[in-house]
Amino acid sequence: MEEQLNLFFKFLETEKKASKNTLQSYRRDLEQFEKYIQKTEKEFTKITDEGIKEYIKYMQEIGKKPSTISRGLASIRSFYQYETRNKMIEKDPTEGIQSPKIEKRVPNVLTSKEVALLLEQPKNVDLKGTRDKAMLEFAYATGMRVTEIISLNIDDINLEQGYATCRNGRKERAVPIGNLSLKALKDYILNARKIMIKDENEKALFVNVNGKRLTRQGFWKIIKYYKEQAHIEKDITPHVLRHSFATHLLQNGADLKSIQTMLGHSDILSTQIYMQFQDESLKNIYKKAHPRA
Repeated sequence: MEEQLNLFFKFLETEKKASKNTLQSYRRDLEQFEKYIQKTEKEFTKITDEGIKEYIKYMQEIGKKPSTISRGLASIRSFYQYETRNKMIEKDPTEGIQSPKIEKRVPNVLTSKEVALLLEQPKNVDLKGTRDKAMLEFAYATGMRVTEIISLNIDDINLEQGYATCRNGRKERAVPIGNLSLKALKDYILNARKIMIKDENEKALFVNVNGKRLTRQGFWKIIKYYKEQAHIEKDITPHVLRHSFATHLLQNGADLKSIQTMLGHSDILSTQIYMQFQDESLKNIYKKAHPRA
């Protein structure tokens, strides 16, 4: 199975142009599945739909969340579909298997005042403060995922026209940068980044104190630090800023399709979750103004 998995991962990387994050996710899910098969002493080519159901039951018994099981099943399904297309197996054992139902959680969202309070915390009195100010402003201004932000290179930023080019696997989108974020970003690029980097060939937009590309963990720690400085009790992660970005756009009149484009959602159903946060005043205006409301 290991040989076939390696071929599958290579296929995802070269043919599907999957992102590094996506590849890691597939690898984690399928290596866990491989370990399970080894314990049961079964051949992966001999696994039936009953075997897949048993694996799902096993995952539930060891306390895995429905979302984790669903993602794992999706990875296994992709692998077996690949094996079927390449004539390694006759029948896909995941065919007809339903994913566990996942409760849609309400996204954690900051109010506009809480966002303002958080963004006020970094002070551009030193290199780190200038970087942190630019990074937090950028995260809220663009709504990008944390992986997308730390993957940005300096050449992905167009300061003159005010937009960033975001690449996620094969997908690419241009995301506008607001004036306040643009001002903080210019300050960081012109006055801090060029001092922080130790190697002139470093391409990363946001770098750590060692001049290397900032990591996900580094980004999380920075947000946690300023959350505590702002005395905000809500849990704040990079994704909370993304949720807040989308919610505030919707509350201020942006249409759902535009928000979907800026977030990089392939399916508008993923964007519709923010409809529940639509400002009550908009609903009241609709009720008053629409003749059939």
